[in-house]
Amino acid sequence: MIKATRNWIRRNRTNFAVGAGVLGVGYIAGQYVLGKITETRQRMSDDRIAKENLRRRFQNNQEDCTHTVLAIVGRAAEEIVTALPVEQTVAELQKQKAERLAKSARQLDQGASDTPSGSVSAAEDDGRSLASFQTESYVHASQVGDATSTPGGEEGPRLRKSKAQLWSEMKISSITRTFTLIYTLCLLTLFTRIQLNLLGRRNYLASVVLLATPQPQGTINLENNDDDNFEHAYGNDYQTNREYLSYCWWLLHRGCKDIMEKVKKAVKEVFGPLDPREDITLERLSELTLEARKKIEGVTEEERKSQRWLHYLLPPQDREEYVLREAGMLSPSAPSTVTSPSLRRLLDETSDLIDSPSFSYVQTLLLDAAFSLLIDTKMASLAFKIPPISASTARVQEIVGSDTKTKVANTLAIFTRQAHSIGSSGPNEYLTAIEGVRDLEAFSAVIFSSNFDYESPEAGAGVEGLEASRPGTAGTEKPEEPRSTSGGDASLVGAESQFESAWGKALAKEDGMS
Repeated sequence: MIKATRNWIRRNRTNFAVGAGVLGVGYIAGQYVLGKITETRQRMSDDRIAKENLRRRFQNNQEDCTHTVLAIVGRAAEEIVTALPVEQTVAELQKQKAERLAKSARQLDQGASDTPSGSVSAAEDDGRSLASFQTESYVHASQVGDATSTPGGEEGPRLRKSKAQLWSEMKISSITRTFTLIYTLCLLTLFTRIQLNLLGRRNYLASVVLLATPQPQGTINLENNDDDNFEHAYGNDYQTNREYLSYCWWLLHRGCKDIMEKVKKAVKEVFGPLDPREDITLERLSELTLEARKKIEGVTEEERKSQRWLHYLLPPQDREEYVLREAGMLSPSAPSTVTSPSLRRLLDETSDLIDSPSFSYVQTLLLDAAFSLLIDTKMASLAFKIPPISASTARVQEIVGSDTKTKVANTLAIFTRQAHSIGSSGPNEYLTAIEGVRDLEAFSAVIFSSNFDYESPEAGAGVEGLEASRPGTAGTEKPEEPRSTSGGDASLVGAESQFESAWGKALAKEDGMS
């Protein structure tokens, strides 16, 4: 029996060997496939976690940008309000009005009842305009008292301006102040996005490299005074970040005033011929606003691209040390220092971004949103008393107030009040409208997500400007289409933003965004 079994095994040993081999190969192949599946699942999980971490960092960075703008925009508003004291002009007009009323009262007491009716009606008209101005704007008794006194406590006679001169000055100053604050807010928003996203990108890159680097075992370093660590290599040291962020001082204290001079010149050319007593429609006001924007930004697309905003945002190199001293980064008695390579790399990349076509493209969209809110919403409802369009589902709606008119003086009151809203450090409707522009977040995503693959400590590469064909905006006049009353509603109609692909890549969107 045993011999028969042994012979049978000997005769079938080849089959046994083949079967064992097949089973072994199958087991190994199964283990290999299971290992690959596990590895793929782990890699997908790691990628998902990494993308979620990147998305979370990015969103937190944008929230920091919003809080930063709200915290510092008030400084620029103070500079502009001080440079254009509309309240002083209003107080002077009210003072002259009171003097005229007192003089008229004395004449009536003396029996001078033959005052020309034209002058009486003009005085009543001025009184209504000033009353509207004081009601709608921020003119209080304390401001009137301060405004009537000579600045700096100067003594001696002061040149007295006529009523027409005061009204003209108030008209130019109120419009210039509002427009300047809009441009300053848009530039400050973009500049803050560039700064914080560049620093956020370097911080993320340094943390990733640090986590991927094996740490030596058995050695504890309580202090590292070398410059070979990853945070310093990628420009992520604390002092460099503080100095880099302090460069916003230039826009808040110098650049905004340069913008004001440019805006004031355009406002004088466009709004100068307007009489504060004349009637104006919302469409006419929108056309004048559009014309002023063209003089500031440029008429054609090429002119807008050729506009350079860098000198409003960053100082020239020979003034960089002055900015650091004024911002408190260097003491007045400290010796001159040389800009560190990491700070210079950040400043150079920032300059490249500001001069890129992407910057001017996004800036125009932000201006469209801000001016649309000012003219279409605020001016229409507050000055022209036009009710907002209902969001009902009716396909045909009656356009109410298309021919509604108001006095130019009434619009000046709204301009003055909106200037305080634009520069508000609290809830800011204009900042909300600006940040609602989709391309702003896409532009930030491009900055935050680019150069991950090839940025090195030795040479930081700048973000390559995206070539985007700019769609029709409030600064573009289209002969074949009717002019929009606001200039801001048709900015994205019929155009697909080229930032979408970069946005999708940066945030790993899975909702089909192209």
